Amino acid sequence: MSAPAPTPAGPPPGGEPLSAEELLSTLRRRWRASYDLQLVQRRGRLYLQVMWGYLEQQSFPLDAEAYGAKLADLAANLNGLGVAAQVRDWLNSTTDRPRLGKAMSLPLALPPGRASEFLL
Repeated sequence: MSAPAPTPAGPPPGGEPLSAEELLSTLRRRWRASYDLQLVQRRGRLYLQVMWGYLEQQSFPLDAEAYGAKLADLAANLNGLGVAAQVRDWLNSTTDRPRLGKAMSLPLALPPGRASEFLL
């Protein structure tokens, strides 16, 4: 008897995984700048924020290599949380834009069980 054919693994729970390259190209396409992205926890909720600082600014605290590593870590966290599709949809559809002193915030709807793993 032959072994059953492996079943293809479907997309991860949050849709196709995000990559640092996709995040960077989306930011540049939408707002023509490489804005800083951060995960922020407030009052038991997790938010993705698009900050007003960007890589192309002289005063930006990271160089291109450190910024790329930060985006890679962020993409891995978003994929692990199962929110890649939410983030992708929001970044591609929001009508807001980053403004000095005001971050754009996406409240992340975490799949059941994932919030308790991530939020302390």
